[in-house]
Amino acid sequence: MRRSLLALAIIGALGGMQVSNAVALNSTPSACPTPSTASGTRVACPPDPNQAAYDQLKTRLGGDIGAALDAQHRLSALLDQYAGIEHGLNDQITREEALIASLEDEIAKLDAQIQETQDRIEVEKQQLAVMARAIYRQPDSIWVMIARTGNLHEALLATADAVVAGQHAHALQAKLEADLAKLQADRQARQNDLDGENANRDLLVANLGALQDVMSTQGDVSSQLDDLVSQLQNAKDSLTNQSPDVTAALAQLLEAQEQDLIQRSYQTAWSQAQVGAGQAMLNHQLPLGRTLNGLSLSWPMAQFNITQPFGPTNVLLEPPLGPYRHFHTGVDISAPLGTPVMAAADGVVVAVGHTALGYGNYVILAHGGGIETLYGHLLDTTVRVGDHLARGQQLGHEGSTGFSTGPHVHFELRVNDQVTDPMPYLPVPGTSWSG
Repeated sequence: MRRSLLALAIIGALGGMQVSNAVALNSTPSACPTPSTASGTRVACPPDPNQAAYDQLKTRLGGDIGAALDAQHRLSALLDQYAGIEHGLNDQITREEALIASLEDEIAKLDAQIQETQDRIEVEKQQLAVMARAIYRQPDSIWVMIARTGNLHEALLATADAVVAGQHAHALQAKLEADLAKLQADRQARQNDLDGENANRDLLVANLGALQDVMSTQGDVSSQLDDLVSQLQNAKDSLTNQSPDVTAALAQLLEAQEQDLIQRSYQTAWSQAQVGAGQAMLNHQLPLGRTLNGLSLSWPMAQFNITQPFGPTNVLLEPPLGPYRHFHTGVDISAPLGTPVMAAADGVVVAVGHTALGYGNYVILAHGGGIETLYGHLLDTTVRVGDHLARGQQLGHEGSTGFSTGPHVHFELRVNDQVTDPMPYLPVPGTSWSG
């Protein structure tokens, strides 16, 4: 709704400028009339008192156009990178689904073998029961067998054969029961594998969905940047004969739209981090059992000044958060441009971005337990997604990229995607005391 109202305001302002131009051209007499060809005289036109304001606005709008075009170029490169990740995720999902199908087939075959073995055991049990009853009755009938055979030796052999047959039947039943136990153990192992692969597939699908949401957001931002560039160019071309107040108001409207895109760029960075964290979890790269309790961080730079703390602020450039109109979601620390920036704790790189808006060049590390740290406005980055970093290992250099007013690092801590004040987990600057 806010963007719709903003767009209507911009269209209205542009329309007003066009109407104003038309009125000026059609009904307003020229302040500097052209002399007739017969007079042969030359009329000197006084300088436009608004020219300095026009020049200043043109420079301002030209800078906005340049920033928007740079952002558009970087967004296109980022979307290409995301498309490659999307292709890789789809391939992984396809492989997982094939593995799941294979495991399901194995389980089905094992189920059939288990049922067959159980049926055989039941048959053997019944036969053994019949044989046991016959052997049990054997002593009572031995005289009958002697009478029939007329030979005590043959009667004893027949009785012995019955006993041996019973022993063999019992041994067969024991073997079948051992086979059944192994089949059931194999089946449970395959089921555990299947459960694990299903969990992996679900995580991949979730990662893919999150990535597609990021791509959709970035595509929307890219489209809006196209519109913004056109509107900025139209505003720049329509400055002549307009009141500087009108054009300045229009510039403010367009820059407000740019600020909205910057805020969405902030959100996109963390959405990208969620995808990377999901991949790291899938690959068992994140430490288990990590919690916020006992967390100890190091400062990203060895020597620095704190230029802006965490929390509510009067700085108009900062985005809104909850009930606050402007909220600084991290701690800004400043040092000479190009100072090495280091990981605040052991972790895995889950996002690396290079944008003209928002955080500019940034790196996000996941430390397990939903704990993530961001390092923004970097001059450059020296790591890639998936890299393992130890505390103190370099990840880039301090810069002033993105929405920045000077060289500094925006250091941000999030826990389960909630902004968190990092100060309780950091040493007092200039000391080795921690947390």
